[in-house]
Amino acid sequence: MADNNALGPSVRRRSWSWRSKAFRGVIYQVLAVSVIALAVWFLTSNTLTNLRIRGIQSGFDFLSQPAGFGIGESVIAFDSSNPYWKAFLVGLTNTIRVAIIGVLIATVLGTAIGIGRLARNFLVRAVCAAYVELFRNIPVLLQLLMWYLLLNELLPPVSEALNPAPGMYLSKGGFAFPVPVWVPGYALMLAGAIAGVTAAWLYRRRAAAQFAATGHVRAVFWPSLAIIVVGIAAGWFAGGAPTALDLPERTPFNVRGGGSVTPEFLALTLGLAIYTAAFIAEIVRSGIQAVPWGQIEAASSLGLTRNRQLQLVLLPQALRVIIPPLTNQYLNLTKNSSLAVAIGYPDLVSISNTTLNQTGRAVECITIIMAVYLTLSLSTAALMNWYNARAAIKER
Repeated sequence: MADNNALGPSVRRRSWSWRSKAFRGVIYQVLAVSVIALAVWFLTSNTLTNLRIRGIQSGFDFLSQPAGFGIGESVIAFDSSNPYWKAFLVGLTNTIRVAIIGVLIATVLGTAIGIGRLARNFLVRAVCAAYVELFRNIPVLLQLLMWYLLLNELLPPVSEALNPAPGMYLSKGGFAFPVPVWVPGYALMLAGAIAGVTAAWLYRRRAAAQFAATGHVRAVFWPSLAIIVVGIAAGWFAGGAPTALDLPERTPFNVRGGGSVTPEFLALTLGLAIYTAAFIAEIVRSGIQAVPWGQIEAASSLGLTRNRQLQLVLLPQALRVIIPPLTNQYLNLTKNSSLAVAIGYPDLVSISNTTLNQTGRAVECITIIMAVYLTLSLSTAALMNWYNARAAIKER
């Protein structure tokens, strides 16, 4: 008689008995989800019933009604006759703009300060340490108020606006700067930029493959930057080399034309970036120091300079320690942007408060705020998790 085991591994059958741990786990999960769903249904039903008894309107139908208020700063055009949903959209774009610019500034500044804390020069180390201890231990709300008051107290009135560079004006009314006048030629310039970035990415991959195969180190940063610049320049020339700019002009009452940002935007962005950079600096410092000392000794024995050690040995290995807490700081910066209401910047929370006061739809407005910030946080976390997987050191 043939042995059944010789025919291959036996198929494990799922047991539907209560003695099965897997079966009990499925039952417990179903019960837990059912209880949560029942609780949510009860709370929602009870809330709607109480609102109806008290004559309070509910629902999201107000989003299609005219807002009836203006917004002082917006990326997209908006006036009081536009519906509430567009007001929320303006608040969302204002929040995203602060978050993206703040993350970029905080990352560059925090990385520089974190590396500076490990410098051999005592003065550089002391200044970086003082920065971290100062801005990390002051509440972010106080820092936002400080920057806002400083900008409003130190900057001159609009009629006496500072002119730090041609076409740029800085005053209590904000910062005005030149912007290009859109012409079809800029589309080719954008295409050239995309082509340059793609070519630079391919060059970096080829350089990394060559380094892995032969150990020969090829310069990456400056050649990649040159490729991108050449792509942009080629697109610019192909589009007719457009140079038209919308320059701001100072008048006795205001500054007209060009692009501009308000003091509230400057205070919020600087405050959040400087505050978050202090935490990022400590993350970068601890990540670099987490690299085993033997790696540094091995890099030194190969004759690598300190900058090349940092670029090729320390930072690539430190990233696996840096990225997870760095993600938390990006999330904190995005959520801390809700403090903009304290200095009058029209972000999502500020516009929601105005809408709530006009419509009385508190539950709906709070739900929108929670849904938006949850979506932003999950999107940021997903992007950073993808980058973390890409930056992870893979064993051969």
